[in-house]
Amino acid sequence: MKFSDFNLKDTIQAAIIEAGFTEPSPIQRDAIPLVLKGHDMVAQAQTGTGKTAAFGLPIMSMMKANGNIESLVIVPTRELAIQVSDELFRFGKLSGIKTATVYGGTPYGKQIERIRQASIVVATPGRLQDLLMSGKIKITPRFVVLDEADEMLDMGFLDEIKKIFTYLPKERQTLLFSATMPNAIRKLAEQILKNPKTVSITKSEKTNTKITQLYYVVQERERDDALVRLIDYKNPKKCIIFCRMKKEVDRLVAHLTAQGFKVSGLHGDMEQKQREITIRAFKQGGIDIFIATDVASRGLDVNDVTHVFNYHIPFDSESYVHRIGRTGRGGKSGEAITLVSPNELRTIKRIEKDVGTKMITQVIPTRMEVQNNRKDALIHKITQTKITDKAVELVKTLQHDIDIVTIAHLLAAVIQSEDSVKGKDNIGLGLEEIELLIERAMQNHKNSGSGRNHRRGSGGRYRNNRFGGNHHRHHRGNRSKNRRI
Repeated sequence: MKFSDFNLKDTIQAAIIEAGFTEPSPIQRDAIPLVLKGHDMVAQAQTGTGKTAAFGLPIMSMMKANGNIESLVIVPTRELAIQVSDELFRFGKLSGIKTATVYGGTPYGKQIERIRQASIVVATPGRLQDLLMSGKIKITPRFVVLDEADEMLDMGFLDEIKKIFTYLPKERQTLLFSATMPNAIRKLAEQILKNPKTVSITKSEKTNTKITQLYYVVQERERDDALVRLIDYKNPKKCIIFCRMKKEVDRLVAHLTAQGFKVSGLHGDMEQKQREITIRAFKQGGIDIFIATDVASRGLDVNDVTHVFNYHIPFDSESYVHRIGRTGRGGKSGEAITLVSPNELRTIKRIEKDVGTKMITQVIPTRMEVQNNRKDALIHKITQTKITDKAVELVKTLQHDIDIVTIAHLLAAVIQSEDSVKGKDNIGLGLEEIELLIERAMQNHKNSGSGRNHRRGSGGRYRNNRFGGNHHRHHRGNRSKNRRI
């Protein structure tokens, strides 16, 4: 099946082609026809399965883009609001469809002005309720999407959701997406939907057994340093770094380029021609490090990727499987490395359970370990190098003024001066500290009984407060001895 089979309007189809999409995902295949027929819908699907396009494409195909707010998408967090808004803008820009992103922590005035110019509003529950109850905005959307409903339930937004729907028109098409279906979500669906159709996408993907899966626990402020240190230590032949948002891609491209790496980025704002040029350069070896978002990486098929790095842990298990599947292709082995903050440890355990895999905890190598690793690699390279006539001639020239031992020392100094390891000695947490944090996280979850915030870790999806208070680094000697050259 292809997207053209849905008979979406021409400008939406053109945007799909420009984005590089060809075949719909399972949720898109099942949901789009139902939405186009005007049905209310309950869809059970994880983030990362393509559900933004599953509701966005058919809704935008039916919109008039007449300057009124025709669609409302409610999401649990600011970060997801930005991500969904960006993706909808990309699909709707050729149709003249504008999006407004509404969330707390920013001035009301700017957001209200954007809402007045928009056709689609993507909003978090708290700020949206404030705007509606205060009378600052009045909207009558034809289409309403409740995205990640169970996440909003976990975050305590159920009352806000119910209140918001009292301000919305009764004549509307309502779509509810949720990864799980607890009783509270089922009851909510009964209240806000009319004779809904049901779509359920079950998880079937498993991880490749030839991919070694590692994770490193670092503080939020240490992510950049940890990434550079691990690239230095692992010395990947070719690797992909996954980010959540395009602004992270752009920032990391600039950061790693400044560190001397051959790097390029890929995200949804790139034109198709530029995307093709960038991917071709990566395949042909002109680029060693590729930084991409989940959406942009669709269709990326490169057989000799040795490492995949998750700069942030992905939103869900399916995205994790998709990301790490970019390595270990064609029967080869690969390595998947994930950076996590202390409060994301429970999410690691959830992903392990979901996909039936085991991720190994390791400690970020010290500067000395990286230096020793490089020295071993250099010695190996020297012993395997063939002597050339130019090298013999150079040594003969130097011997007129310098003895042979001093020449060797000088040449070694020249080589090693270009191979210094930057950054602080220790980055991230030690193994025993990580084990203690995991034990506390799981015990707290067990004691809570309600399962609140189970899917995304303590305190919600993106909160980066340090788990369990201040912990001091210790037992760094208890680290993996496996080294790669």
